[in-house]
Order: sequence, then structure tokens, then C-alpha cells
Amino acid sequence: MSVTAKDIAKALNISAAAVSMALNNKPGVSDELRAKIFSTANEMGFKYSKKMLRKNHKMIAVMFMHKNFIFDSAFFSEVGNSIEYRLKEHGYRLNAYHIHEHSDIQKEIEKVINDDPDGIILFGTLMMSSDIHYFNHLSIPVLLLDAYFSSFDGDSVVINNMEGARSATEYLIDHCNCCPGYIRSSNAFPNTLERADGFFKAIRNAGYHSNQVIMHEVIASSENSYADMIEIIDSKEPLANAYFCDNDEIAIGAIRAFKDRGYRIPEDISIIGFDNMNYSAYVTPPLTSINVPKVYMGKIAADRLMETIQSEVHYPIKIAINTNLVIRKSVK
Repeated sequence: MSVTAKDIAKALNISAAAVSMALNNKPGVSDELRAKIFSTANEMGFKYSKKMLRKNHKMIAVMFMHKNFIFDSAFFSEVGNSIEYRLKEHGYRLNAYHIHEHSDIQKEIEKVINDDPDGIILFGTLMMSSDIHYFNHLSIPVLLLDAYFSSFDGDSVVINNMEGARSATEYLIDHCNCCPGYIRSSNAFPNTLERADGFFKAIRNAGYHSNQVIMHEVIASSENSYADMIEIIDSKEPLANAYFCDNDEIAIGAIRAFKDRGYRIPEDISIIGFDNMNYSAYVTPPLTSINVPKVYMGKIAADRLMETIQSEVHYPIKIAINTNLVIRKSVK
């Protein structure tokens, strides 16, 4: 005769309902009791149904949207490692999936769903609003990380980009007594658009006009930023005495270009970045940057998705992670 949930309940002197909740991975029992129920079930030879096996494999899918080289950033590694560590603490394993620029998004999502994850964390940094509808109304919770779209029906965890850029620009204005320039990404994504809003808000608040801003567009990686800025400098375009950059990679590439063309940082040109990547402290001079608490951001994303998985009722929320300025040597 096969072992039933009632047999396990009798052996442990607990209710059959508690056993059922544990075996079906539902809330209502402690982690300690859940582990004891599974241990007893295994000892008694309980036969798990396919549905139970699926429910108890506890897997989260992390999906990355690629846009060629732009994805290649340590930012994703730091946040992703934090997510993985947090999920493992709660018994989940993590599977990573990559959607490249010309992929069929719908087919890629179907592949993920076929692996039966409990939920999805979607890195939306490089997504556009036209991409997000594919992720609405899925059968499992989806959390959008590092982007927000009003048309998305799930949770979002984002950086407070506008306020971070505003505070960086105000710092430049206060220390350089000039209208800062802006070295921005040639590819417009939600984060960079919000950072532009913060930059121009600070410019207006300081009494400058947007027409006074010297602005350069570069490809958002250190090597390409370097090459683009060398071309801009050599073309004799007007240069500013200080610059806000969309991210640290752009800032580091710009610093190299200015130095190679004889400019001193920060004596001649001050530069500030955004993201505060680990390597930013080791360039010459060390880069002043807006810090994004990447480990905390990953933890919050993982915790919110696990909470949603366990909840019977879901009210979508947007969580904005604040930033802070890390002062080093690249601003005079």
C-alpha cells in the first residue's frame, strides 16, 4: 500500500493539512517543520506526484536582455551575484537565460517557461517599452529589475537615476563654478533618459540654460568612449571644464582620452561618473561617482520576488533604490 499524507501526519503527530502544505510548497509551515516532513516522507517511501516535484524544485529564472557590447558591464555581475546568493539562502537555485538583440522574444520566453521556474527576474536595463508586453500576464511572477515601464503589470526594482544625476551635477556646479558638460550614451535606454532628466534639472536650478551645455554622444563602453572622445577632441569641438557622464565606463574612457591629448584631470577638466563600479577607485585619478548599492539592490529584488511567489494576492509595486555620491579625485 502506498504512503499517504495522512500516514506522514500520523507518524509526526501533526495535521494532514500541514503535511499537504509542505509537500505542495505552500506557506503556513515553518522551514524546520517543512524539512522534517520531507525527511519523514522520504524515509517512508512517499511517492511524489509530478506536480509536487515541479513545485518543490524551487528554481528562479534570471533573464538578461542583450544589446550587443553594451551588456558587457560589471554592474550586471555584481547585482546578479547578490541575487544568486540571496536565493540560495532560501533554497532556490538560479538558471540564467540570455535574449540577444535579434532573438524571437516570445520563443525565448516559452523555453524558459518550459523549464518550470517559480518566478522570473528580468534585467530590463537595455529594454525598450516595446519589449515589455511579452512579459505581461505570464503564469508566474515576473520582477523587472533596473527599468520601469508603466505598461508592465509586475513589480519593478529601479535606481533613483534622476536624483543621482541631479546630485552629481550639483556637485560639479558647486566645485567648478561653471555650466557642466554632458558625455552621454548614444543609445537611449530608460536609465540614461532618467539621468539626462536629473542632469538638466540641476542645470536649470542653477540658472543655466540647456543651450549652454556642451554635450557629446559616445558608445557606452570604456574602449568605445575613449575612441569617440579622441575623435571629438581632435575635431576641435568645444570642450567643457567639467563633465557628468552617463556611467563609469564612459567616464573612464573620457579620462583616458583627455589625458592622452594633454589635459589634466581634474585641474583642466573635472569628470564624474555613475554606478561606482569597483574598478573606478583604481583609475588615475580615482573617479568620483554616484554609488548604486548593487548588492542591496539584488537582495531587494530577490526578496520581493520570493514574497510574491508565496503570496496569494499580489499588488504590483515600484521600489526605487536611492544613490549616494562617492567623492574621489576626478573633480577639483
